[in-house]
Amino acid sequence: MEPTPRLKAGIFVRALIRRVEVNGASAFVVRSGSEEAGAIILKVSKLNNEVLVLNQARNAKGELVWAQALGGWSEDARAQAWCDKQVSFDPDLWIVEIEDREGRAFVDEAIL
Repeated sequence: MEPTPRLKAGIFVRALIRRVEVNGASAFVVRSGSEEAGAIILKVSKLNNEVLVLNQARNAKGELVWAQALGGWSEDARAQAWCDKQVSFDPDLWIVEIEDREGRAFVDEAIL
């Protein structure tokens, strides 16, 4: 089976922000990365200091999925520290924050 093709990072981010806004939530780019192939991290905030950090990964079948980087919901300070560490490893990284009281990530791929 062929791996799922990946959209250019900038296109994916702009489409995601539009999807979030159409559904009544807010999203913004916290950090812009490489337009072509930067990795993407999503910070989903319920606006109550609970944040879910998701990063793109591939499963055993080569399909794109979103991994819960911190194992589930955590405090914003812990999420920010993790994101800061990732940026130090990957300067092409994108970080998109989604603010949604329901905690929706607005992605089609599985969240593991």
